[in-house]
Amino acid sequence: MKKKIVIIDYGLGNLRSVLRGLERAGAAPAITADPEAIASADGIVLPGVGAFRDGMEMLGGLADTVLAAANETPLLGICLGMQMLMDRSEEHGIHRGLGLVPGDVKRFVPAAGEKVPHMGWNTIHIDPGTPLFDGLHEEEYVYFVHSYYAAAAPANTIASTTYIRPFASAVNNGLTYGVQFHPEKSGAVGLKILENFIERVC
Repeated sequence: MKKKIVIIDYGLGNLRSVLRGLERAGAAPAITADPEAIASADGIVLPGVGAFRDGMEMLGGLADTVLAAANETPLLGICLGMQMLMDRSEEHGIHRGLGLVPGDVKRFVPAAGEKVPHMGWNTIHIDPGTPLFDGLHEEEYVYFVHSYYAAAAPANTIASTTYIRPFASAVNNGLTYGVQFHPEKSGAVGLKILENFIERVC
């Protein structure tokens, strides 16, 4: 019997593409904003596209549901969803995040010949032994679209990328994982990451 994986619908994010990605990876996911469904899920995915402040405001009361569930349920944050896992962001002022992963979200300062947002394919350098990346090489290409990056502690950084500066492109704290890139748009590598998350759920 397939485990119950829910994708949180809080009004921001490419929900359908994440849904299709998880389906291709072998899950039977559901999109929901129901606190009871989130609380009873076997795995939770927090996607997101847009500004940090808007994301936290629109998540609203579901933030408490996510925080309670994260104690015992595998959670994957994607793009803005990963940034919302952090302590705070400086996007459009200082705003508090969920605080599930220590660290701050900061804006890229453009360098000569490099534009913001960071958009397109880039390399992730993977920390060996990380279950989310089982079966992958220590360097893989994935797809990014973002203007802000996570400054996470080395202990919580499971993959790093360099664009203008080095940053955490994947983080982990207990059962909570986050990826700055879009696995649902990253071909076979992204599919494998989603499969690995499903394995963590199982």
